[in-house]
Order: sequence, then structure tokens, then C-alpha cells
Amino acid sequence: MLIRKKAGSDYTCTVPDSILAEKLTPLQFAVTRTGATERPFQNEYWDNHERGIYVDVIDGTPLFASSAKFESGSGWPSFWAPIDPEKIELVEDRAFGMRRIEVRSKSSGSHLGHLFDDGPEPTGMRYCMNSASLRFIPMEEMANEGLEGYARLFE
Repeated sequence: MLIRKKAGSDYTCTVPDSILAEKLTPLQFAVTRTGATERPFQNEYWDNHERGIYVDVIDGTPLFASSAKFESGSGWPSFWAPIDPEKIELVEDRAFGMRRIEVRSKSSGSHLGHLFDDGPEPTGMRYCMNSASLRFIPMEEMANEGLEGYARLFE
């Protein structure tokens, strides 16, 4: 697991902030672009139990599958692994006097959440994500989105 040291606000986004401010809700913009955190138990996907995949809200990159989602009790959607570790970036986060590992989308540069080592098997990891950084695509709609190849995650 490669963790990059954070060098200030060095994240570029594939879409200009002026366009994102129009496309995203204020909460989505705050989470993805400024690293804000939404409230626990008061977000869209913390208790979503449908089968499907979660994609980057900015550019649609598939990031997490419901088959790796678990109830962490944290109030945020939590996963024991991403679909493809190469699609995310782990960054050292020392904000607020804590040492955490920030999770970012490599494709868009958006802040997704944080990674903790208190998850279930088989990885022991908890990718604690903000719903506002994700868009959920139910399994039944994946083909319409050109994502039918990900159906293998549910076999």
C-alpha cells in the first residue's frame, strides 16, 4: 500500500471548479474539492443495501462495489476494498492533530474519505467514504451506464 505524503493543496481536477460548482450540490463540491466530511447517519448511502457499484461523482470512474460494503457502525458507507486499487490514491493526512490516510480518486483528484485498519476480513481495512463523493448505480442499471463488465463482482 503506497501512501503519498501530502504537499499542500496539490490536487488537480479533470473538471474546472467553476463547472463543478454548477454540476455538483454544495455538499458534493465541499467534500470532493475541499475535503469536507458529511454528517454520519445523515447521508445518502450509509444504509444502502442494494446491489450495484459506486462511482466517482465527478467523472463516473467505478470505485467500490456493494459486494465489498459492510456495516461499520460509523454512519458512512464503508467498504473492505476498492474495485481496483489502481483507481484510488492514498495520501497521508495530518489535519486536526491526527494521522489518517486520505483516499482520493486518481482520475478526478476528488476527496473520497479515509482509510482505517479496523475493517473485516478478508482485508481488515475500512474505506470510510463520503456519500457525497459517490454516485450509486444499481446492478439493474449498470448495462445502461456501459458498466455491464462489473456484473462479475456479484457472481
